[in-house]
Amino acid sequence: MSEESKKPKKGQINIELDEAVAEGTYSNLAIINHSVSEFVVDFVNIMPGRPKSKVKSRIILTPQHAKRLLKALNDNIQRFEKAHGEIRDYEKAPMPLNFGPTGQA
Repeated sequence: MSEESKKPKKGQINIELDEAVAEGTYSNLAIINHSVSEFVVDFVNIMPGRPKSKVKSRIILTPQHAKRLLKALNDNIQRFEKAHGEIRDYEKAPMPLNFGPTGQA
């Protein structure tokens, strides 16, 4: 490929995704806080039998970007549900957040 074809065209952004980030991080809980100038989203992975969990990833957004993310998620959920059916939401979480060991050996 020539150097000319590797350059982004006007109005395009060249975004790289390294292998470690491409693997992703699993999260089954998001904690959202905000101030007047930013939204902070902490992604956590809670596992059965573990009384303590750590934040796996933190994303900090401007209020404008948070609203764009909300719109993008809504658009994608609508397309997903159109293709695969409604995503069921639970009034109560199926697992308690403070779950711990339940069995004995």
